[in-house]
Amino acid sequence: MGLPFDISYVFSFVPKLASTLLLTLGIVAGSLLSGLLFGLIAALPRLYRIPVLQQASVAYASFFRGTPILIQLFLIYYGLPELLKMAHIDVTRTPVLVFVILTYGLHTGAFVSETIRGAVMAVDRGQVEAAYALGMTGPQAFLRIAAPQALAIAVPVLANQTLALLKDTSLAFTLGVMEMSGKAQSLARITQHFLEAYLALALLYLAVAFILEKLLLAAERRLLRHERPGEASGRFRLRRGLTLRKLASGLQGGTPS
Repeated sequence: MGLPFDISYVFSFVPKLASTLLLTLGIVAGSLLSGLLFGLIAALPRLYRIPVLQQASVAYASFFRGTPILIQLFLIYYGLPELLKMAHIDVTRTPVLVFVILTYGLHTGAFVSETIRGAVMAVDRGQVEAAYALGMTGPQAFLRIAAPQALAIAVPVLANQTLALLKDTSLAFTLGVMEMSGKAQSLARITQHFLEAYLALALLYLAVAFILEKLLLAAERRLLRHERPGEASGRFRLRRGLTLRKLASGLQGGTPS
């Protein structure tokens, strides 16, 4: 059960746990970036209904959303080298951190793909059609019209996924990565002050999550600032009801003299 509770250990454990904070944040950053890439790649076949790839994307999202991330860590860490060995590719000397970030990236990508798909589908289709009428190509219409609006829609969901990813990194120590949770477990075993170690860990996670939440909220407000009345100003500001569809019809119909 450990030694009696001593509050002084909580304060002494916090700086020791903070020494591994950069590693934890590195896992979060690497996993989030790779997850955005995997999510975009998985979302495109479903958005454009590409045969075979669409079914593969659905299977990928279903697997990583429907299985525990701890099992995914073990499958990637132990299973991927065996599969690559069949292709005569040796990854036995690859750092374990690479497998951890890859697993978290694939896991995050499955959720991001659904977020991207839902956000893009929420954008008014008429605006994209108007972009085509103005002479834009498919990629141009997506990047200039659909993507900025979809990003604003997706940011709140992506913020929640980032906070969830931060907490999920606590499982990385099961593969031997000495991040904050692994460090807390080591301190608890050495000192036999288990409650103090995990209380200090909880406080540190809470502080980091609070800061991340404020930063993500600021980013969300910046992206959505154009939707708040009175926020945008300027001589050439478009009225709320003036859409690209109306602009296109006006250009096609000719400019009044």
